[in-house]
Amino acid sequence: MTTIQTLINKRDNVEVVRDQIGAILALEVQSQMALAALAAENPADWDLKVFLERVNPWGEFSESDTTPVVNVFWEASTFDPSASNVVMRQKTSAIFNVDCYGYGVAAADGTGQIPGDELAAAEAMRTARLVRNILMSANYAYLDMRGVVWKRFVRGINGFQPQQGDLNGVQVMACRLLLEVEFSEFSPQYDGVELENVLIEFERSSDNQVIIQAEYDYTP
Repeated sequence: MTTIQTLINKRDNVEVVRDQIGAILALEVQSQMALAALAAENPADWDLKVFLERVNPWGEFSESDTTPVVNVFWEASTFDPSASNVVMRQKTSAIFNVDCYGYGVAAADGTGQIPGDELAAAEAMRTARLVRNILMSANYAYLDMRGVVWKRFVRGINGFQPQQGDLNGVQVMACRLLLEVEFSEFSPQYDGVELENVLIEFERSSDNQVIIQAEYDYTP
C-alpha cells in the first residue's frame, strides 16, 4: 500500500466559494454606496453587514445600528459521478444559504402605529433584492472564479422569522436565498516512481530490415 506523499493542507473549493460569495457582496456594497453618493442618493440605503457562518447574526442589531445583516453559510454538497473522474476532479454542486435580515421597531405615523414586523419584513425583502441582483449580475456568472466554478443560480427565496424571544416591539425578519453553485473539487495525486530507463536505437540493415537495439537500466 502506498501512502499519500503530500501534506493535505489545502482548503476545499467549497470553502473558497463560500468566502468568495461573502467577498463579492462586501465589495459590491461599498461600490453601490459610492454610486449612490454620486447619484445624490442616501448611501446608507445600500449599506449591508456581511458575515460568514454566523449562528446568531441578528445579534448585531441595536437601536443605534439597524444596518441590514447578511449571513452566508454552506448547507450541503452533492457530487456528480457522471461528470467527474475517480482520480483527480469531482464535479460538485453545493447549496449556500444567503440569509438577509431586516430590523424594525414599532413606530407611530401620526394616524396609528406601524408594526415593527412590517418594517422588518420590508427591510429583509429590500436586502434580498439587492443581494440577488449582485450575485446574479453578468459580472459574476462564474463568481469571478472561472475555471473552477461551472455556474451559479438562485434556486429560490424563502421568508422566515428568526427565534429572538420577546423584544418588546422590536422585530427581526429574514429572507433566505438558496444559491446553488457548481464547481470542481480536486484531490491529491499519485506521483509515479520511475522503475527503469529504456534506451532504444532504431537501425536499418542493408536489406531495409528494421533492427532495434534496447538497453535497460532497471532500478528495483
